[in-house]
Amino acid sequence: MAKFSLGSTFPISLSLHRYHPVTACHVATPTTTPTSSTASPDHHPSLEVIGGARDRFLPALHPTLRQPYHPFPLIGWNPHVETIFASFFRNVPDVRLRRECLRVEDGGTVALDWVSGDQYRLPPDAPIVILLPGLTGGSQDSYPRYMITKARSKGWRAVVFNSRGCGESPVTTPQFYSASFVGDMREVVAHVSSIYPEANLYAVSWSLGANILVRYLGDESHACPLSGAVSLCNPFNLVDAFEEFTKGFNRVYDRALARSIREIFKKHILLFEDIGGEFNVPLALNAKRVRDFDEGLTRVSFGFKSLDEYYYKASSFHSIKHVQIPLLCIQAANDPISPARAIPREEIEANRNCLLIVTPKGGHLGWVAGAEAPLGGPWTDPVVMDFLEQLESGTRKTPGSSSDLLASPEGLHRVHV
Repeated sequence: MAKFSLGSTFPISLSLHRYHPVTACHVATPTTTPTSSTASPDHHPSLEVIGGARDRFLPALHPTLRQPYHPFPLIGWNPHVETIFASFFRNVPDVRLRRECLRVEDGGTVALDWVSGDQYRLPPDAPIVILLPGLTGGSQDSYPRYMITKARSKGWRAVVFNSRGCGESPVTTPQFYSASFVGDMREVVAHVSSIYPEANLYAVSWSLGANILVRYLGDESHACPLSGAVSLCNPFNLVDAFEEFTKGFNRVYDRALARSIREIFKKHILLFEDIGGEFNVPLALNAKRVRDFDEGLTRVSFGFKSLDEYYYKASSFHSIKHVQIPLLCIQAANDPISPARAIPREEIEANRNCLLIVTPKGGHLGWVAGAEAPLGGPWTDPVVMDFLEQLESGTRKTPGSSSDLLASPEGLHRVHV
């Protein structure tokens, strides 16, 4: 079964993608100027760059941001073409991964995919980046694999966090994950920190994974053990995002994504047979829209009285003001899934730890631009690594840091497969 992943925050299942299994051993056109600010010598006017941390972090990003953003001809001119091209036709790097299944506190399981051999090649204090794909996305998708290769080229350790049921991660309880749930993220960070207590931890996330990460950063606030984070194509406001799903071509994404979720659900239907209560298993099992699945299963699983309450309270724009570590947010102005109107610009401007970059084009997890376009990695990857490298160069792990405080999680059980 092939998968069309909208970059995987809202990845989708149609039928024609290459699946890369995890192995155990192994004519540039003129671009529109941003509406928010006047041209600045520290970045090209084709980009919108704002945030309370702008002066702190922008200098490290000069090499890329001083250049105009040129979408690849034809592909980059339409957000739907770019979104679909990136999902179906972008090359998928061949990376050998080693899977670790992590049993979490409630009995659920997530899969951590590490690069095979890095446990021997890299020193124990090598910086670590945890990668969070989007809804139904996982380590099989191109965008986390490109970030893996970029991180490894800089001497970083990378691990993909596959949420429950995603990337063939096992489901061991009658509960998946949601946009509101940060418990698994908290346990993954504590677990990785316990394995490599000398290393600084960072996180890079996409789409719905970005929404979860930003919520986690806000919840942890001053106690966050991460040294920095990156959010890409974050929907921020799920009410706005799901409203977009009802419009025009976006309904194709909605139906395809619902089918992808159904396929995962059907594999584990026996766990939900006698669940009872407010759950509507038939509705979830036959969901034609993402809303159907969320109404039948997700919002009940996580204690919400209605879908509107779930989408509003699960939105990460509430969390921006509480973020206390460096956070880079990158969005595309023409993203069909994560609408630009949902970006919490005022909150990002007011937070001295946050930086926002908005490109004029890019679609959803497309960004088919830059030196590697059209078949290689997205335009965002060098920007992300420059940001992380700047943070790492100014950070040293010290005993008694917040990372160490969470380095001994109880009740975590590891199973290697």
